[in-house]
Amino acid sequence: MSMSTYTTDKASPFTRAVISAMRKLYPEELADKSFDNTGLLLEAPFDPIRRQMNSVLLTVDLTKAVADEAIERKDCVVVAYHPIIFKGLKSLTLADTQQQSLLRLALEGISVYSPHTAVDAAPGGLGDWLADIVTGTLPGPEPETHTAKPDETPIRPESIREDGSISSNDGAQAESDTDPFVEKKEDNEADASEQREVEEEEKPPPSAQKTPKPKRPSMGLKRESTYSKPTYPEAPQDVSQTDLEPSSASHTRSTIHPITHVPTHPSSGMGRLVTFSTAQPLTHLIERIARGVGNPKGFPVAIPQTKLVEDILIRTVAICAGSGAHVLANSTADLLFTGELSHHEALAATERGSCVVALFHSNTERGFLHSVLRDKLTKALEQEWKSVREEVADRKEAGEGVGWNEEWEEAVRDEDVLVEVSERDRDPFGIVILQASTQVGKKIS
Repeated sequence: MSMSTYTTDKASPFTRAVISAMRKLYPEELADKSFDNTGLLLEAPFDPIRRQMNSVLLTVDLTKAVADEAIERKDCVVVAYHPIIFKGLKSLTLADTQQQSLLRLALEGISVYSPHTAVDAAPGGLGDWLADIVTGTLPGPEPETHTAKPDETPIRPESIREDGSISSNDGAQAESDTDPFVEKKEDNEADASEQREVEEEEKPPPSAQKTPKPKRPSMGLKRESTYSKPTYPEAPQDVSQTDLEPSSASHTRSTIHPITHVPTHPSSGMGRLVTFSTAQPLTHLIERIARGVGNPKGFPVAIPQTKLVEDILIRTVAICAGSGAHVLANSTADLLFTGELSHHEALAATERGSCVVALFHSNTERGFLHSVLRDKLTKALEQEWKSVREEVADRKEAGEGVGWNEEWEEAVRDEDVLVEVSERDRDPFGIVILQASTQVGKKIS
């Protein structure tokens, strides 16, 4: 096909099908337009010479790494949950990293669609998915959850044998064996140590002595493998294969901020409130949440200062994906389950007697792409693409003047539809764990 027939004012017919499918699943009318910017954010012109695959890449954030991935895969559309354009743009330049990604995608013929809060509010959307996790149960009996008691001696990793058993002398070693800032005593120092203990007994009572200043740790010790590499949640399994099943514990669910102006979706709205008939242990809910979102190594939990986590029972759970500050403001639920709250917002909640589980912003959202959206969009897109192909074929039969574009002919012959989740998308924050490793080297005098 000659370049002279290249149509720059029309998008790919497959792009039209993707947009239509997304709007039917998550109507843009459900989005919070007071701040959000949902819908088609970048409409790339169709290039028949470099036609993209009939594929969609799902991501939470459209970063440079994700843009590279979409270009490498030759995807037709990127569905980015978070809008890459939030405010009005006065220019598009390569100096801005986000604008750079948009320009590169447009050059490759890849469009960008963002559903954001429409997904949050829709029935069966992100809010309900998080509520399903909180109210779900694991196969068989509930997993046992334990927290260390104040008088328990912690088990050191090196005391765990390969078969999982614990060494019998665990916890019996001196503090110098486990404290990385205390040098181990050699055998020839033992006698001198015992002599000092005798001298200590002859000293005046503590009340007559001055309190010694705590010894500062030596910073001259060489650290080896002190910190783990950052870790991120693994992708949850599909809903059909997930460990979570409908809860056997009776509960009710309601919308915190109902949407009434979209009559086709009567149960839509922002935030969900789960009320259990019988209070649930907080430790069990934490376990459910962890399993449901991909078993992260850890996440922040805030509780009232007068309580212990193992003693807390939860009757009500207020839920909001991402940043819950606005949706959960002044909530009196026993547990606030969200992606993030500020220091002062979390403190205010715990002062009111609530607990907070915050997974980091996008970790409350990413699992939805794997567990729900991929399959939902695939099914809807198969039907929508079939309709678009039939419509284009009808236009061809009717003649050039009623919307047929000859450049689309090869594209509409392709029946394939593929929806995948980005492998490079992740939350900016990972978990780095301080290791209990042996410190080597000598003090610098």
